[in-house]
Amino acid sequence: MPLDDTQDLPVLIVGGGPVGMTAATALAQAGVPTVVVEATPTVQTDWRASTFHPPTLELLAGLGVADQMLAEGLPVPVYQFRDRVDGLVAEFDYGTIADETRYPYRLQLNQQHLVRMLADRLAGDPRVTLLFGARAVDLRREAGGPVLAVETAGGHREIRGSFVIGADGARSTVRGLVDVPFEGFTYPQRFLIASTSADLRALLPGIADVNYVADPQEWVFLLRTPESWRAVYPVPADQDLAEATDPARIQAHLQGIAAKPDGYAIDDFQIYNVHQRVAATFRVGDVALIGDAAHVNSPLGGVGLNSGIHDALDLTRRLARVRHDGADADRELDEFARIRRQVAVEYVQADTQRNTERLMERDPARRAENYAELRATAADPARARAWCRRASLLESVHRFGIGLPPALATT
Repeated sequence: MPLDDTQDLPVLIVGGGPVGMTAATALAQAGVPTVVVEATPTVQTDWRASTFHPPTLELLAGLGVADQMLAEGLPVPVYQFRDRVDGLVAEFDYGTIADETRYPYRLQLNQQHLVRMLADRLAGDPRVTLLFGARAVDLRREAGGPVLAVETAGGHREIRGSFVIGADGARSTVRGLVDVPFEGFTYPQRFLIASTSADLRALLPGIADVNYVADPQEWVFLLRTPESWRAVYPVPADQDLAEATDPARIQAHLQGIAAKPDGYAIDDFQIYNVHQRVAATFRVGDVALIGDAAHVNSPLGGVGLNSGIHDALDLTRRLARVRHDGADADRELDEFARIRRQVAVEYVQADTQRNTERLMERDPARRAENYAELRATAADPARARAWCRRASLLESVHRFGIGLPPALATT
């Protein structure tokens, strides 16, 4: 049955993280009934991602949540590339794109705060059903609309919808149920992210609030959030989990970044595998994949969460047009799949892989070339502006738009 023949049925969103909650909020705002199926028993508290770029803030302002994010977050207009031994290499300032955005900075805010804000808004909305502690286990494609089977504490239930959105992360159940390959590779190293209340700017004078620090032995990514500083560094492939996460070893890594005689307070840490993967397609009939279910990447660039939010708003604008304006479902959804996959490959994957390789480069000559290129780019106003437009995803949004009708699409 075509999507426009299932008007009375809700859109089923699997995954209640920041991307899934963004999709649910956008659909509710458009008057589209929605059911969110989330495996965790309460609102997600994962804090790994923390960067919101200018065009993402513009989009979230349209959902009425940007002001609250600004009140709780930390605006960071300037970020640095550094060498672990030699210090500053190049500095980039989002102020160069202030004529194109109301938000000329990265907003540092742990992602669970956005999830909380959106969940609070959705909790009282009669168009939205939030099913926490519900795990998707099967999906049937029937003439009357897709049927999602879920397991809850109360037992098995089935929910019929008009459309299914898989926003359920890198290990997406939905992606598996529609048998979409997840192409790419996994880095041999795992990444560990440690959070500390210590003030790294006091310990490392001259650093910015966001810093990519290259080193042939152990690169590090240092960034500040309202609650704490974070350090991200690689864990060798042959190091077992217990050793890598031993508090004494994490303490030693932090001391290697900046000596602190009285020791670091380690507030929290996570260790995880890092992938560069893209789904072979973002749409299979009445099912679409967004966020990490569709593409995963290195965190070095802070664009994974942002591009997932862009996916959500692109898709939901199209679904609203199909439901309310009679837009052609196949044209709209094929355009979503084409454009969002192109952005994932040409921007998200390409830039995060390049950033990661730049930080871990071992060849001295190649490392010197990288530094020379960064310095030359930062020193040239036109090139620095172009760099910030691309790094912030502003370039991709201006090139492709978000959810534009197919007649207005670009390549």
